[in-house]
Amino acid sequence: MSTAKGAARRRHGRERGLAAWGEEKTGRPSKGRRGGMPGGLGRGTRHGGRCRLGLSSVRGRFAEFSGRIDIGASAESSSVVAEIDAASIDTGNSTRDDHLRSADFLDAGPHPTISYRSTGLSPAGPDRWTLHGVLKMSGVTRPIDLDLPYLGTSPDPWGGLRAAFRAVTELRREDFAMTYNQVVQAGISLIGATLKVELDIQAVQGELSPQA
Repeated sequence: MSTAKGAARRRHGRERGLAAWGEEKTGRPSKGRRGGMPGGLGRGTRHGGRCRLGLSSVRGRFAEFSGRIDIGASAESSSVVAEIDAASIDTGNSTRDDHLRSADFLDAGPHPTISYRSTGLSPAGPDRWTLHGVLKMSGVTRPIDLDLPYLGTSPDPWGGLRAAFRAVTELRREDFAMTYNQVVQAGISLIGATLKVELDIQAVQGELSPQA
């Protein structure tokens, strides 16, 4: 697709009305929500990260999560809220996952929920934003910015309208009191100091929840 056609398509997507976005996304089965897919989750959506382990990388994901995007009168006044079930971590190794749930890392017993709440949004280029917010994980709260490219808007086969985003950031484990490590031969730390977080997000347009 040419650059001109791609830009026109993105403009068309924005004009179709991001102002009504607000449907939650969840890893649990949807219950009759308009545009919901089996499992309540857009295919290809990933909430997880990658941590360097010695000379290799380990990928993981969270199976249970929910979120909401509310678009304000201007993009800068929009907001995002997300919650993740810390115990739903899955790296494909049950022994490692149990350790990640322990007090050495996520401390999922007393702190079962990882939460993110936005505090602002600022433009960072064409169809690209910086989402400012606060992340609470393992009992520690830190300000975290997300690099947030907007990938477009399109109808889906289930009668809904979806907007796609990609969010990326890098976290330092020690900022969240995760200082556990092991040193192997030649003084190499077994677990890297940073964790790359990648989120592929598909938000489904929906009506706002009733106010209490």
